[in-house]
Amino acid sequence: MRWPRKHTFGLWPKRNGRNRSSGEATGGQPQATVATIYDPGCEEKEKYTAQNGDDYYGQAHTVDLDVASKYSKPKEAHWLVRRIFFLSWITSYDREQAFADLIAGITLGLTIIPQSIAYAALAGLSSEYGLYSAFIGSIIYVFFGTIPQVSIGPTSLMAILTLQFCADKPVQVVIVLAFLAGLVELAMGVFQLGFIVSFIPAPVTKAFTSGTALIVVFAQIKNLLGVRIKGFPSIGDFFTNIRPTDAAMGISCMVVLLSLRLLSQVNFKQDTPVTRRLKKILWYISISRNALVVFFTGLLVFIWVKKSSIEAVPFALSSKVSSAMPTIKLPPFAFEYQNRTYVFTDILHELGSGIVVVPIVAVLANVAIAKAFVKDGNLDASQEMLTLGLCNIAGSFFSAMPTCGAFTRSAVSQASGVRTPMAGIYTGLIVLSALSILTPYFQYIPKASLSAVLIAAVIFMIDLAPVKELWQTNKKDFFSWVGSFIICLVAGVELGLLFGIVLSMVFILLRLGNPKFEVTLKQHESTYYVHIVPQSDVYYTGVDALRSELRGACRLYHNDFPVVLDCARFMQFDATFSEMLISVAKEMASHDVLLILQNMSLKVQQMLPVMGNVRFCQEDSQLSSHLQVEKEAPVVEAKL
Repeated sequence: MRWPRKHTFGLWPKRNGRNRSSGEATGGQPQATVATIYDPGCEEKEKYTAQNGDDYYGQAHTVDLDVASKYSKPKEAHWLVRRIFFLSWITSYDREQAFADLIAGITLGLTIIPQSIAYAALAGLSSEYGLYSAFIGSIIYVFFGTIPQVSIGPTSLMAILTLQFCADKPVQVVIVLAFLAGLVELAMGVFQLGFIVSFIPAPVTKAFTSGTALIVVFAQIKNLLGVRIKGFPSIGDFFTNIRPTDAAMGISCMVVLLSLRLLSQVNFKQDTPVTRRLKKILWYISISRNALVVFFTGLLVFIWVKKSSIEAVPFALSSKVSSAMPTIKLPPFAFEYQNRTYVFTDILHELGSGIVVVPIVAVLANVAIAKAFVKDGNLDASQEMLTLGLCNIAGSFFSAMPTCGAFTRSAVSQASGVRTPMAGIYTGLIVLSALSILTPYFQYIPKASLSAVLIAAVIFMIDLAPVKELWQTNKKDFFSWVGSFIICLVAGVELGLLFGIVLSMVFILLRLGNPKFEVTLKQHESTYYVHIVPQSDVYYTGVDALRSELRGACRLYHNDFPVVLDCARFMQFDATFSEMLISVAKEMASHDVLLILQNMSLKVQQMLPVMGNVRFCQEDSQLSSHLQVEKEAPVVEAKL
């Protein structure tokens, strides 16, 4: 079979009269032209033919440059305004926004104070370290943060990771961990490495969050019931060592917290000004439940101590805090503890993988929260990472523990009507007031009430619903969820997260190496052809799979029909692609099979040599012309 020589990729010459008329229709305006086109039918030395694109493109392909000049990208803000985001909204800050932020800041302050005390206890630290984190995180985010609802401070995730990597270690190690985590987060923001978080799929994130929440519950159940045995006691020892007074205090606090949580969901049959005000009051009581429980249980113990003595109190109490006002000083990169001198390398050795795990988890949580509350969907993830890094670095100068955003506090800010990040100033001032005034009274807070606050906060983060859904829809995601969840509980949260990341990357590599193709026999008028369409993006790793599909299609249909390969999803076309297509085209030429490469860009076409049985097309009409020529070729050959 002989192949017609002159075939471009479907751009057939148009009559000059038509082009002239189209130019006249536009009033002589300048139009975009294509300087060169690729003609695979010409000789190799004439492969690139310099021709006027207007001779090959119809009127639909021309662009009026005057019309195009009317549209332009919006001017980008100055880099200083983008980085110090405070400058972008402070000039338009008004009294109405200030009042809304004041209400939201006070409300958030009543939420973050008891949480900070409880999360510090969860991390094995005294109360003031959690409040330091809440204070400096709230202040720094005002100047650099982009999402008003985000509240930087101690969280259950950061507390459990701090406990994981810093248990039984000096508190100075925790402060250096905050500094190093901030450096990593800052570097991720500077080098725009937020895409790393994209390698953690949603099922792994949910499993990690649920596993961490369950670890918090298991860790706090002993304090809730007054069990003072270290390690993991047997079931018999656990129940025999329950202290009735602590258990009564803890269970009562849990009941009160869960009951007050329901107040925000109360609806009235009639919508009147009175019912609206009453609903607002119930909502404020509901979101202040943690502060109310901690305050009244602490007040109960304080009255008990005044009437008798602190030794007569039947509850386990928090540790005494001597001085809690924050002071600025360098992080302790070298210090002495129990007759041992720690230098920076010793601290790095003690922290191990925590230097990487803590900032990655913090960035994951913070970006997820920011995405949930961003207004226009345009999130500057790099700026959020920069801000989080600055919060942790600055926090280390105030002896703070590692921090990130929290969904619960962000939801409170949203419901409180926050307008700008300025609400963090008021939250920080309330936290500072608590540090200066309430420090001597922290020792009266029962441990059981703090454990109740923690359990009530994280118990709703345990989400087992995806298990059934994933089993029915996607077995790979199911095994990712189950594996990450179990490893988080058994081997630690960092290994559970690492398992999920590695498993998801293995699945990605398998998909890249084995892309799926749809092979169908189609009919156009009276001509049949084999149509091969990739079902996913094809990289050079999937070249062997593509070669097998092309060969298999030819064998299946006994080389009787031309093959049309859709190239729209070829990614990063390189020498590996080129060599494979040349090899397959030669094999098909030996069997007189035409190969039509559909939707291949001009730049990629230029990477292929001129071959007699290879054609290019972009549109269905161009494909029709190639198939028509293929149909007529045997008749022409017979006449010759």
